[in-house]
Amino acid sequence: MVRAGKVVAIEADAWVALVYEGENKLSGAAAAIDRATGGMIRERLAAGDFKGKLREICVLYPRAGFKCRCILIAGLGKKTEFRTETVRAASAATAQKARALELKTLVFPADSGTAGLAVPELAEAVVEGAALGLYRFEAYRTQDMEESASPAQVILAVENGRSRPAVERAVERAQIVSGAVRLVRDLVSTPPGDMTPAALARVATDLASNRRALSVEVLEADRMREIGMNALLGVGCGSHEAPKFIILTYHGAAADVPPIVLVGKGVTFDSGGLSLKSYENMEGMKDDMAGGAVVLATMAAAADLSLPLNLVGLVPAAENLPGGGAYKPGDVLKSLSGRTIEVMNTDAEGRLLLADALNYAERYEPQAVIDVATLTGACVVALGPELIGLFGNDDALKARLRAAGDATGEAVWELPLWRDYDELIKSDIADFKNTGGREGGAITAALFLSKFVGPHPWAHLDIAGPVWAKKDRPIIPKGASGVGVRLLVRMLRDWPTAMP
Repeated sequence: MVRAGKVVAIEADAWVALVYEGENKLSGAAAAIDRATGGMIRERLAAGDFKGKLREICVLYPRAGFKCRCILIAGLGKKTEFRTETVRAASAATAQKARALELKTLVFPADSGTAGLAVPELAEAVVEGAALGLYRFEAYRTQDMEESASPAQVILAVENGRSRPAVERAVERAQIVSGAVRLVRDLVSTPPGDMTPAALARVATDLASNRRALSVEVLEADRMREIGMNALLGVGCGSHEAPKFIILTYHGAAADVPPIVLVGKGVTFDSGGLSLKSYENMEGMKDDMAGGAVVLATMAAAADLSLPLNLVGLVPAAENLPGGGAYKPGDVLKSLSGRTIEVMNTDAEGRLLLADALNYAERYEPQAVIDVATLTGACVVALGPELIGLFGNDDALKARLRAAGDATGEAVWELPLWRDYDELIKSDIADFKNTGGREGGAITAALFLSKFVGPHPWAHLDIAGPVWAKKDRPIIPKGASGVGVRLLVRMLRDWPTAMP
């Protein structure tokens, strides 16, 4: 909600003051709140019991007669280290504290006193931070649920009335994108017995049914077999759950504008197949469909935002299980492209179904193709739990993704498509092997995908590291992160209608 006026003029459970670490001089709404309360904020700073460190929260209770029950001072950290992500983190911490205090309304300042950040950008970051920081997955809880509810309302106080329309648009945008991220978190958190390929296809159908510009088609196994998607079918043949190939189409530009194609890995559970994973690593493999979930949510967000683009979302969905009909190490699969693949390890399955999906993308003569996948443990080893691995064949496309990562805090780090490693995925009996071994595994996996990509710009995002947070992070509570949605939506927002 957006309200015109100063923070101190709005009645609410709590006013929020944003304060830098080590800064004795207050500015903006923090200075106004301090004046209105007779210097309460400066007193806490002088006493040294609040330092303004990032995500540090101090609660003040003013005397009776004020339009707020309490004041939440939120630390922004050092001014020299300020980024937009700082606001998201501070907003998340403030909202979490408000939930603990059972506060129902919070008033955040939306003014330019925060490191010169544009007011709409500040407002968008505040809403994103609060919405994502308060996320919980409780669909399967029946007892021991926490009683405290989320704040009912976050109010943005806009002092300059002329900026109000832009702030309202920013808030709406943040709500749409945050909703898409929360959808991904829900889907990835859902137990694999419930989140099957068919269930993922139903999610896509529901998303399209509620959006006029979005349409869906689901290819069944018979159709995939007819057109030659044998790599995808191979991955799914050990399961009683039939694979699905989900196609979402969004029309936001003229019909003659080539689309951008997004491809998401949709392995709804990965046991490793006959190359069985160890039990320690299998429990979390419900998250192997996160790339597919990101594509579905991004397509829905694009439609809700009415982006002036044409988009196609492709999600090859399957379970990788060691049933009696499962594909075997040593098998050779003929992919949709006609190229043959020797299966060295059935736990290198994601690249197989992506190979068919990437080749299918050629039918759209796209501007660009971007695939998103929890593809390799090797990428986690190389980059750790927070960075997205980036590969690609086009510098301009990679630059767009890096810029979007900087803006959203979903950071990408480029790794090389080192062509000398092509030798590692050459097969003695087929065109390619589906794995080049452990060394350089993220690179050889990306090289394998590149063999099924056409002449258009292409990028591969390996989200295996940040897909699941093992501990609480500023705007990502422990669990499914939803990483990739904000990155892709921001890139698409900044994309011109047609490539130059």
